[in-house]
Amino acid sequence: MSLPPPLTALTDLDAQLAASGYAVLDAASLARLAGAAPQAFEAWHACWDDLPPDGYLRDGGRYRRRRHACFTVAPGGAQAGQRLQPVPNRAHWQPLDYNALHGGIERWFEPMHPAMTHDAPWAQLLAALADLAGRLRGVPGARWYVEAHPFRIDTTDGIGRPTPEGAHRDGVDLVAVLMVGRSGVKGGETRVFDARGPQGVRFTLSEPWSALLLDDARVIHESTPIQPVDAAAGGHRDTLVLTFRQGGFQGPDAPR
Repeated sequence: MSLPPPLTALTDLDAQLAASGYAVLDAASLARLAGAAPQAFEAWHACWDDLPPDGYLRDGGRYRRRRHACFTVAPGGAQAGQRLQPVPNRAHWQPLDYNALHGGIERWFEPMHPAMTHDAPWAQLLAALADLAGRLRGVPGARWYVEAHPFRIDTTDGIGRPTPEGAHRDGVDLVAVLMVGRSGVKGGETRVFDARGPQGVRFTLSEPWSALLLDDARVIHESTPIQPVDAAAGGHRDTLVLTFRQGGFQGPDAPR
C-alpha cells in the first residue's frame, strides 16, 4: 500500500527546506512557483516516448532510458528566457564518492529535444528553481550550473531500478525530482534520509508534475524498484531530475 507524499504549501517551501532538507510540491504549486500555467508542462509528455537506452548500466540491466542536457542560469533581474543559457552537449560525470556504481566515468547521453528545452515554461521552471537554490544557500547573486535528466524506468527485465546506485547524494546543491507519470507499475517508493542520522520519510510520488526538492548537502535519497502490475503488459515510471550546483559542472577536475 503506497503512502501519500507529505505536501508542502508553497508559502512554507523555504522554511520546510531549511528545516528538514526536503519538500514536496503538488503539481499546482510547482506551476505557481515557476509562474507557469497549471497545464504548462503537459506538452512535454511525448518526449519520454523517445528516450534512448542507457548504455552505461553496470548491473547489466536494460530497464533505463534517458537523455541529458546542461544549462547555466544567470542571477535574477531579467526575464527567465534571458537568464537561461544552453550549454553544448557534454558528458555527465560524478565522483565515486557520490555514485559508487557509475561514478568516475564520462557518460555521454543523447541531448534533450529542443521542443522541450526551447519551450518558455522550461526557462521559467529552471529560473524559479535556481532562485530557490539561491535562497537555500544564501547566495541570491549566484550563477547556477544545471543538469537535466529525463528518465524512463521500465519493466523490460521484469523489474526496474530507478536508483541502482542505492541511497545517495548527487554532489550538488539542490535536486528536483519531478514525477512525469506512472503506467502499469507498482513500487517506486521514494525514500529520503537525513545524511547525519537515521531520521527519514517514505512515500510514493504519483501525481504528474509533482516534485520532490532536496537539499543535497543535508539528505540522501533513493527510489525502490518497480514491478509490472501485469507482467504481460509491462509498465514504466517517468521522471525528470534537475540538479543545481554552484561554481561549475561536476567533472574530473571540478572542485568538490
